[in-house]
Amino acid sequence: MLARLAKLRASGPTARTVISALTGPLPLSRGQAIGASERIAALTSLLSSLEHLTIADQKRSGGLNDWALARRGHAHSGRPLRRLLDVVADERTSRALHTARVAASAALLLPGDSRARGAANLFLGLSGALLYPTHRYGTDGSDQASNLVQTATGLARLAPSPAAQDALVWYVAIQSNLSYVVSGWIKLLGKDWRTGSALTGVLRTRTYGHEKAWRLARRHPRSARALAHGVLAMECLFPVLYLKGGLLARPVIAGAAAFHVANGSVMGLGRFIPAFVSMHPMVAYTSTPRSHPAAAGRDDRMPVAAALLLAGAATAATAVAVHRRLRATDHPFGTTVTTRHGNELAHDGTVGPKGEGPVAVLVHGLGALPAHFSWYTRALNADGRQWLAYSRAGYGASRRHAPTPYHLGESVDDLVDLIEAAVPEGRQVSLVGHSLGGELARRAAVRLGERVHSVVYVDSSHPQQLERSSQQGANARLVEELIRSTSVSLRAGLGVLMQTPAWIRNLPAPVRSRAMAEYADHRMWTAALREWQAAERDFRSFEGPLPHLDAHALVLSAQHTVDRDPDHLLLHKDLADAHRDARIVRSTVVENADHDGILTDPQLAGEGARRLVAFLGDTTAAAPSAGAGQSSAPAGQEGAR
Repeated sequence: MLARLAKLRASGPTARTVISALTGPLPLSRGQAIGASERIAALTSLLSSLEHLTIADQKRSGGLNDWALARRGHAHSGRPLRRLLDVVADERTSRALHTARVAASAALLLPGDSRARGAANLFLGLSGALLYPTHRYGTDGSDQASNLVQTATGLARLAPSPAAQDALVWYVAIQSNLSYVVSGWIKLLGKDWRTGSALTGVLRTRTYGHEKAWRLARRHPRSARALAHGVLAMECLFPVLYLKGGLLARPVIAGAAAFHVANGSVMGLGRFIPAFVSMHPMVAYTSTPRSHPAAAGRDDRMPVAAALLLAGAATAATAVAVHRRLRATDHPFGTTVTTRHGNELAHDGTVGPKGEGPVAVLVHGLGALPAHFSWYTRALNADGRQWLAYSRAGYGASRRHAPTPYHLGESVDDLVDLIEAAVPEGRQVSLVGHSLGGELARRAAVRLGERVHSVVYVDSSHPQQLERSSQQGANARLVEELIRSTSVSLRAGLGVLMQTPAWIRNLPAPVRSRAMAEYADHRMWTAALREWQAAERDFRSFEGPLPHLDAHALVLSAQHTVDRDPDHLLLHKDLADAHRDARIVRSTVVENADHDGILTDPQLAGEGARRLVAFLGDTTAAAPSAGAGQSSAPAGQEGAR
């Protein structure tokens, strides 16, 4: 394509004039690029601060940006940072900062080329970074982009040499390229973008939708697909504007600018227009050949240095990934069971040849770890109860060797084989499953029969959740895309950038390091993707009803789960009803708990573990199942029957 355009530029005068107007570099000098970028970025901060000043009530008690609530997200930050944010979040301080930002932004829109403009830019960049954490809602990528440009242009205004200015301009240009390329290739992981249907889907959403544009896209599906694919091409191939002396600089930059104008007009992302467009002058300057007078003397050492740093970072990321892989796949206890499918399951626990009462077998959820149950195992140890935890095939130190395509039945077989091999003959088991682990535990209970003492469902999945819950069904594709993108990112060595999630920080200290190593291992996410795809196929074909089970049952539901999706509470009731012939069946909603917090939050997990231990104590002391309608549960026990 580049060769054809070059030939057209060298053809007849009319064609050459048209092609020359549409292609080629956008020659801006260093000073012009810095000046244009700072003015466009100033427009972003002006709009942002005016907006926050007009909706100041959202920072007060009960508002979207109530700092009393938002500050909880910084509970793990250092005390000095928390104190600084408390000061910045104060209504008077915030109002003063935004007022000063309006003044500085307005001043930067005026003509001028003094070093004082550098100080104004630095103020905008630094104040924006300080205010950003205090505005949990109402900020977006546009604010981050403008902060980046303003900090760089401020330093460039104050830089002592043209070489330092060029390094800062190159820095912004490289960031601009990365923002488009990363966004484009991430979109490619989504099926909707590859098929071209994503644009229509976005336009019908409540947050970013536009009814007229959506109806237009519905009437012209081919044009909508072409536009979606055009966006993909523009983002994924953005760096081509540096080839052939900037031959494609004009169409690529114009396409990117048009993309942001469309976002602002149709999706209501108004600040996206000036924020990301503010990077374009620096992209234009760096893509202009040095032979052009506007770019004469430009220092291009920055991209070379960036390439060397990238190579060094890639080497370091590889080392970290290898270290984590060795940590994640190392099974310090050396206890494994080989199942009928050839899978090797690593397990841990306190099961011994002697013991009384049922063994609690802990079955983790999709994309989860045995470490999720750490607070529960502590409670079981304190109560003197034996337990067994394991990693499913493909997770942690467990290996999948099955030669056939994966299906949920394989994990059920593995669980049955693990119990037969690792639990002494004659001992009953209590299957404790979280999320998908709850469904696997239910299916294993059907197979194990009288050997199952009880089943404990911890915010469990249900085989009909995708059909009976509109929310679950609608989010199914998003779940797959999230798992897939995480797996691809980790395979690309980006695990070194992964922050330790809050749920790992909430686990007991001795298990955090290993949990993070397993969580950042792409094998776990590959296994999770395999399981999710199989679960979706299985769940959508499940006809029901659930088979009856004679085992006792405890159904623990997280309040946030059932609050967001009331259908899920009915699904959990269905799980309890499948045990209606058992003597003790209890259903409980753990207040304030979410799907992971019911296991990992020290306080909420403590409540769930307390109910589990009490349930095991009551069911162990109770006589064998005596039929429906009878109960030996203590009086007043919530949900017992």
